[in-house]
Amino acid sequence: MVPAVPSAPSGDDHPSPGHSAIDSWPAYVTAFRNVDLTRGSTGPWQEIFGPLRTAAADDLVVVGQLGQSLDGRIATTSGHSKYINGPGGLDHLHRLRALVDAVVVGASTVVADDPQLTVRRVAGPHPARVVLDPRGRVPGESRVFADDGVRRLVVTMETTTCRMPTGVEIVRLPTSDGQLAPAAVLVALAERGLRRVLIEGGAETVSRFLTAGCLDRLHVMVAPMILGAGRACLNLPPIERADEAIRMPVYPFQLGSDLLLDCDLSASRVVVGRAKIST
Repeated sequence: MVPAVPSAPSGDDHPSPGHSAIDSWPAYVTAFRNVDLTRGSTGPWQEIFGPLRTAAADDLVVVGQLGQSLDGRIATTSGHSKYINGPGGLDHLHRLRALVDAVVVGASTVVADDPQLTVRRVAGPHPARVVLDPRGRVPGESRVFADDGVRRLVVTMETTTCRMPTGVEIVRLPTSDGQLAPAAVLVALAERGLRRVLIEGGAETVSRFLTAGCLDRLHVMVAPMILGAGRACLNLPPIERADEAIRMPVYPFQLGSDLLLDCDLSASRVVVGRAKIST
């Protein structure tokens, strides 16, 4: 039986009958960030988000997130994607944002969707907003760069000229074939105090972090629809045989009409920060 988790925004601010205070979402956010959760409830949020609290490979926690149809599409052939996932899936994405230090997207996602990348559907703090833009394609007036008191960063090539609003931090990194190395991006973010990171999109950006072994978890939100054609959820290097496929433990959760597949990639995560030392 797939566990069902409360997803309606109206229930986020108050404990449900029979639940301890830590089972309300605002209390969980506080506990996640400030207290040892092993002393509290293991209620509905801890089962999903608990693995994101403690690093396994090093001192970073990196989670990728994708929303898709049953047939693995994130958008139609025209690029339309609002909204494939229902309220439960959208709430989950905003909860992820509320728990991480930074949310990362690629330049194509910003150009195509002009996202805000803020926490609006649930209680919680806004994360720092990070755009991977090696060629300086993203306009400075994009909503992701709005000055709302939250850190805003652009990660780009060493030779790229970026014209950004005042207050936007520009991080310059060397590239290979015009691409920013996922491990180098994570190191740069960790050096700036951003150690719990959500790779939100798009599909190419999540695919690069997955291919590079830079994800601890991958949250795939599956909507009960079939698009039949359109943009694929992931784009990975081809393999010859099925036994070469990436395999991992997967934990399912029902979130309203959507099904969350929590994929545990921690066993194959490469070390990019300070390595964990076994005792």
